[in-house]
Amino acid sequence: MKYVLVTGANGFIGQHLCQSLLSSGLKLKKHVRTKNSLDACEQYECDLESNEFSEKALENIDVIYHLAGLAHDTNGLSFSEDQYRSINIDATLRIATIAAKQKVKHFIFVSSVKAGGKPIGGSCINEDKQSDPKGIYAITKREAEIKLIELGRLSDMCISIVRPSLVYGPNVGGNLKLMLSSIDNGWFPPIPDTGNQRSMIHVDDLVQALLFVMNNKDAYGEIFIATDGVPHSSRELYEEMCKLLGKKIPSWSIPMFFFNILAKMSLNMKHKVSKLLDDECYSSEKLESIGFKAKRTLGDMNETNF
Repeated sequence: MKYVLVTGANGFIGQHLCQSLLSSGLKLKKHVRTKNSLDACEQYECDLESNEFSEKALENIDVIYHLAGLAHDTNGLSFSEDQYRSINIDATLRIATIAAKQKVKHFIFVSSVKAGGKPIGGSCINEDKQSDPKGIYAITKREAEIKLIELGRLSDMCISIVRPSLVYGPNVGGNLKLMLSSIDNGWFPPIPDTGNQRSMIHVDDLVQALLFVMNNKDAYGEIFIATDGVPHSSRELYEEMCKLLGKKIPSWSIPMFFFNILAKMSLNMKHKVSKLLDDECYSSEKLESIGFKAKRTLGDMNETNF
């Protein structure tokens, strides 16, 4: 193999992936928004929204991991639909098109389980059992997938797609970081055990899944959901965070009817309650069927192999 290029190399997943690739002895180039002067790797600086992708970054590249993109906006206010489309669809396709012309062998797109839609009726969704994606983040991820698959059909470049479920691990950001901080500060109430099912994956396992897809020919040209294989309830997540913070787990919980009342107060509150307590279960059986097995559990939330 010549080189592997990682876009979004300085992000939460990207940093872990790059470290693992280097540990495996692979040559690595990084596509980043801002260069790190202390990083010995070859770096290419580019803001996907405002700058053209450097074709030089693709010289001698065999494999691309495309992680760069506009992440799910937890506030729903920060980014416009045009920004999501420009970065998550247009920039993704632009990079992949250049890569195909430069004879890159394998393009691995890190998408999201949200691209396959939300589970309906309490069942765990798989790659074949999809619904329409909801929200501009999910919609743009799905549209990018469709355009990449078509590009793969029209070129010699293999396209593989990995849809991670909610990623946990050391120094995680987003909603998990917010929840952890709120519990630490005593602002997050003990939630009831509703028996809901939410799929997650430790960042170490996600990295191993990404390496597995690169190295396993049975994974070429496929879409895979990546989870740790065990759905978790929101209460279970709450208790694991208490353990992580060294806090005593409350023996009581806020009654469910309280959350039902909150959900009726406004659409925004309904969305927040749904986000916290609804099912979001996804199946990684397809990835497991060709040999991948997650090794981490929710109890390893703050642990890493690196």
